[in-house]
Amino acid sequence: MKREYRRITERTRRLLEMPEGVNVDFKRETSAVHAGDLVAFANTATGGTLLIGIDEYTSADGVQRGRVVGCDVDDSARLSLVNKATGCYPNIDVEIYIENLAAKPILRIEIPSGHSKPYCTQSGQYMMRADGRNRALYPEELLSIFMDREGEQFLSRFRNAVYRLEHQIGGISHSLSDGLLHVSEHIHDLDDQLKRTLGRIDQLTDSNKKRSRNMLQAVRDSQESIGNLERLLGEGAGSRRYQRLLKEIEDKLAGMLENIGGESGGEG
Repeated sequence: MKREYRRITERTRRLLEMPEGVNVDFKRETSAVHAGDLVAFANTATGGTLLIGIDEYTSADGVQRGRVVGCDVDDSARLSLVNKATGCYPNIDVEIYIENLAAKPILRIEIPSGHSKPYCTQSGQYMMRADGRNRALYPEELLSIFMDREGEQFLSRFRNAVYRLEHQIGGISHSLSDGLLHVSEHIHDLDDQLKRTLGRIDQLTDSNKKRSRNMLQAVRDSQESIGNLERLLGEGAGSRRYQRLLKEIEDKLAGMLENIGGESGGEG
């Protein structure tokens, strides 16, 4: 991929015509870029762009715009940006482009939305981009991000375990036994996660409650899969031990549904 341009790219031209906002921030020098700037963009849903070598000015219509003034674009400048990105936790992936080499060189830093949210600085600051500035993440926002991440991981593992089990019904005995035990283990993990989440339900915002309802539907779907497995084993005269374990898993899911359903119903 090309990383150096003699002129200003069309993307940068469009960004310069915009005021600083959720997706773009202007900096005069690389020294003005802080780890919090990178963390803020990585924690947003769309990521963002830093344009370095840009001064702000107010246009005739009273709107702030960016003016190209140029900056250092040597290896030292780029290395300082990479060090700031790798100093965050988890590390933040950035893409660095050099533009306008034929005149006043500038740097364009693309920070994608991170896959391992939430990100923080070495000093433990959790930031996000909002209203053209960086601000601290509120406790309920951090809770929401953690719920999304942990919930998705547990449900993904559980669905994979059920999927594998469904395709092992006609296989050998020990494969089926291993699959059932794997599902059972993830049921306990998911149950623990749900108990922790329900214990903090009063702190949830409306968007968090929607995520809880999504989790409820996922568990219902999984309960239906377990029921299908139990019927398949019954039709195939499967081992009573396997049927008993499936019944225990199904009962566990029913209890979890009752707990989540009760909380969701209580919140309206």
